[in-house]
Amino acid sequence: MPHVEIKCYPGRSEEVKAKCAEEISKTIAATLGCDESSVSVAIKEIEKEDWKKKVWDPQIVGDAKDLYKKPGYTCD
Repeated sequence: MPHVEIKCYPGRSEEVKAKCAEEISKTIAATLGCDESSVSVAIKEIEKEDWKKKVWDPQIVGDAKDLYKKPGYTCD
């Protein structure tokens, strides 16, 4: 059931990414009322110079209608 994909700049340790995925999984399960075993979390690292092309334009601007939490920055 719920699948979450987190995109971020590289540089975090595997331990930090695993902890993030675990915490996100717990919160989603509690909030959406599903079993934690139903939640999957992916973390994809995107280089800073690729952010606008790979994330900002297609997924933040392009899918703005689906964003429940909008970023507090711009990518102009």
